[in-house]
Amino acid sequence: MKKYTFTKKVDTRSGFGAGLAELGRTNENVVALCADLVGSLKMDEFIKENPERFFQVGIAEANMMGIAAGLTIGGKIPFTGTFANFSTARVYDQIRQSIAYSGKNVKICASHAGLTLGEDGATHQSLEDIGMMKMLPGMVVINPCDYNQTKAATIAVAEHQGPVYLRFGRPAVPVFMPENEKFEIGKAVHLTEGNDVTIVATGHLVWESLQAAEALDSMGISAEVINIHTIKPLDSEAILKSVSKTKCIVTAEEHNVLGGLGESVSRVLALNNPVPQEFVAVNDSFGESGTPAQLMEKYQLNDKAVIEAVKKVLKRK
Repeated sequence: MKKYTFTKKVDTRSGFGAGLAELGRTNENVVALCADLVGSLKMDEFIKENPERFFQVGIAEANMMGIAAGLTIGGKIPFTGTFANFSTARVYDQIRQSIAYSGKNVKICASHAGLTLGEDGATHQSLEDIGMMKMLPGMVVINPCDYNQTKAATIAVAEHQGPVYLRFGRPAVPVFMPENEKFEIGKAVHLTEGNDVTIVATGHLVWESLQAAEALDSMGISAEVINIHTIKPLDSEAILKSVSKTKCIVTAEEHNVLGGLGESVSRVLALNNPVPQEFVAVNDSFGESGTPAQLMEKYQLNDKAVIEAVKKVLKRK
């Protein structure tokens, strides 16, 4: 099987910052807004180069969404920035009414998503955001896996007409995707070919799934790993093509098991080709304080959890 390696670890939020800075140089309509978290969102370079195109709204996230919606009327492409919990739960009414309902061209950029926010604990760990955002009609939901893919996704969403939710994280994670690979919204990326089981993963769980696939290969189990960076629109064709060969699937995500990638995949399978499925996700609970590694271990969101899910689903084929 194809093996992936990495030479460095970088947080995905830095990929967002790099992509935003590049957009600042190439697209004069791109503007940025932040709710008092410039450093955490890595917006410094964009602001330094384009101070007149940046709006610091302070700790007023609802106002930020309203301002962003208004800026689109003048042809601007606003990128809002704050933590995932504050980008969704705190401002869901404003997103629904002012952005999604009228299809405003706002890019909602959400850092510090999932359990790997770490020590800040359950109040800041957003494990419901994918479900909330994918239910909004017309909302694109993207969850890239590393620095390179997050940078590419940030650049790509500026070309998409309509609202987008772009989710990324805080911890440094392996950089393994090609540096200049074009990001295609709604197009899954096949990472490894396999015949025994399909593993579809998103965000930080993509690398964990690759590590799991390598370990499974040594056990004589051939796993096909697919990077689902776009939760909505979901690449149903890629999933169905894979399971037609493997006859079973594992979904892996740093999100509540309810409402996330796994349930979207289940719907596709139920409508087209029902096969056994196992879920690697948070089992309907809030998080807690701890290091990212401790939390991924406790909540079973790592390569070991993927391996166990594969063993379980293979018994159900």
